[in-house]
Amino acid sequence: MTADEALRQAAQRLSASPSARLDAEVLLMHAHGVDRTWLYTWGDRELPAASTMRFEALVERRAAGWPVAYLTGRREFWGLELDTSPATLIPRPDTERLVEAALEVAMAAQGALLDLGTGTGAIALAFASERPDWRVLGADVEPQAVALASANAARLGLNNARFVTSDWFDALAGERFAIIVSNPPYIDADDPHLGRDDVRFEPRRALVAADAGLADLRALVASAPDHLEPGGWLWLEHGHTQAGAVRALLSAAGYGEITSLTDLGGHERVSGGRWS
Repeated sequence: MTADEALRQAAQRLSASPSARLDAEVLLMHAHGVDRTWLYTWGDRELPAASTMRFEALVERRAAGWPVAYLTGRREFWGLELDTSPATLIPRPDTERLVEAALEVAMAAQGALLDLGTGTGAIALAFASERPDWRVLGADVEPQAVALASANAARLGLNNARFVTSDWFDALAGERFAIIVSNPPYIDADDPHLGRDDVRFEPRRALVAADAGLADLRALVASAPDHLEPGGWLWLEHGHTQAGAVRALLSAAGYGEITSLTDLGGHERVSGGRWS
């Protein structure tokens, strides 16, 4: 079977996915160890039996719903190739808005940023790549996530970022930062989206929060001032219907310059405020 034939058959099998052809291409490149240029140039070549078998096994798992990022162990975020794991959330394009928000207020030549619930380290490493003179710390309650993020930092050569195990601020007593960012759990336990698409396979602890999804957001708003420098910023990702509630939490806690930013779909996805 040629690469082109394998891709056509796989795309048909994955037709339930809105990105069936792209999924098939990514899985074939992974199974065969080639890049997209090879696919476009040598698509008429016969595939070796071994890589064909690997590809068919990957397509079968993708057809069962498994996320491509978990099947390949990689996901691009902010132009960085990150290793992924079922122990962490899959980095998504909308979260790049959180990185943009942090960069917009990181005006000083040097400073310190904290990323809480860092997962793969995506947010921390994206920021670190843009601000090499800043000190970046990522924290996660899951040791597996901390190990994964640390490995991503080492592979990418981002020496200004490090990662620690901490349940939110528990292991960070006395530390203060110019910017704190987080993409915390914010989905209600009864949300039907938890049973759909890639989310079905992601760690529930990283997705679900009590109080209609607001519990962790509320805790971060309340606790962050003890770890913010004067004039420091807190930026939080949240659900597309939660911006008003998060702004209210920030206002009640005494933050100023409160604002919300929209994601790629035009939904308010990130909110933040400044502590004075």
